[in-house]
Amino acid sequence: MTVSASSLWDWLLIGLCCIATAYVVVAALALPSARSLVKRASNDGRGGARRSAAAVSVLKPLCGAEPRLYENLSTFCEQTHPCYQLLFGVSSSADPAIAVVRRLQAAYPERDIALVVDSRVHGHNLKVSNLINLAARAKHPLIVLADSDIAVGRDYLEAVTAPLADPKVGIVTCLYHAKSVGGFWTRIGAQFINEWFAPSVRIAHAGGSRSFGFGATLALRSSVLSDIGGFDALKDCLADDYWLAEYTRRRGMTTVLSEVVVDTDVIEPDFSTLWLRETRWLRTIRSINPLGFAFLFITFTFPWVLAGALLALHGQAGGREAVLAASTALGVCARIGLHARASRERGEFWRDLPLVPLRDALLAAQWFVAAFGSHVVWRGARMPVVARVAEGSDGS
Repeated sequence: MTVSASSLWDWLLIGLCCIATAYVVVAALALPSARSLVKRASNDGRGGARRSAAAVSVLKPLCGAEPRLYENLSTFCEQTHPCYQLLFGVSSSADPAIAVVRRLQAAYPERDIALVVDSRVHGHNLKVSNLINLAARAKHPLIVLADSDIAVGRDYLEAVTAPLADPKVGIVTCLYHAKSVGGFWTRIGAQFINEWFAPSVRIAHAGGSRSFGFGATLALRSSVLSDIGGFDALKDCLADDYWLAEYTRRRGMTTVLSEVVVDTDVIEPDFSTLWLRETRWLRTIRSINPLGFAFLFITFTFPWVLAGALLALHGQAGGREAVLAASTALGVCARIGLHARASRERGEFWRDLPLVPLRDALLAAQWFVAAFGSHVVWRGARMPVVARVAEGSDGS
């Protein structure tokens, strides 16, 4: 009995549609409700999670006066942790972020806040150059890195550093929930994080993967940072957050995904800016996990839902229309459920629900484009996609 090429094609499309549906069902189940995260954060550490009192140096590389920069940085000045240092770094004396740091120093005179202005460049990655310059001023045994657009709860430092009491733990990292700061395209950008990136990480984590590290938070012991070669080991890396965590794993230590979920701002005001940022993220994934990147196409739900619906409606499924119809209906319901779990407010859910098909279609287009190209642009700097690994950083 022979099977025609058209029949094999039908089965392949049906299989892909069903796999895409299965993925979004799992994603919706794996993602905690955004409303529950808000409720947990509002407890301000009164729960039973472990807390740490070991002294911490917080390193915050800055570049420009982003919207809400003062509000985000001030959350780090209001920590309940008993002993911590805040180090803010810029590469130019003309950087407008300096004025924001000066406001913080005036508003929180009781805090140990230092501003480091250092134009020295170390390697291709300008953020890492900033961190190298900051690290020279760090004076405490624990180090916490956090991007400039991150806002945190008052017990954040105590919670994210607590796992470091275990010598087997190399690094602690956090997921983040995106907040739209602006108009239409920032809402699209927030869905990229909340409804695609975060669920993908949750699924990988539930499956046992620990191969990640996110700039929203990276906490580690200063001794471990020294052992892996310091930030100099990352100066030519595109995915510096990932490689910092990876180097600790290569030394036999574990990565902990904290229960803490921080907030991040999405501020891209137009399509072109958002496109550059998200294709940079996707090319970064390609640089560290080419095989995983190749299979990301199955995670873009609505293109597959639409394909399944069209095949079923036009009788192109070789008698398997009922399977496709069921898969399509379940896929739509699960995708709406994923959107609901990522929405912190009912008004946000209804406002942004019509954007879901556009978000998924845009992701598919960005994935295709990100499969090509050898460079990305980050804060005006052009960087090669090829991952550069420093010698000896694997602990050899």
